Amino acid sequence: MISHIARLSLATLISAAIGIAPISVMAADPAPAPAPAAAPASAPATAPADQAAEKKAKKEKKAEKKAKKKSKKKAKAADAAAQ
Repeated sequence: MISHIARLSLATLISAAIGIAPISVMAADPAPAPAPAAAPASAPATAPADQAAEKKAKKEKKAEKKAKKKSKKKAKAADAAAQ
């Protein structure tokens, strides 16, 4: 039977290996091409705003489409009731 200390040390070694693995991969990767300092700072700031605007526009468009469909359905029902 494995002792508690051996089990704990094995778990520690495994978790340490999992934690260090991404760091070693990043260290092995070649350095990316240098980018202008101003571009990365401004890009993330505008990206969330653009995404939010796109989401809002998409929701509005979907709501309009749903309203149109509902009004067509009501008109169709009214025509059927009138006949």
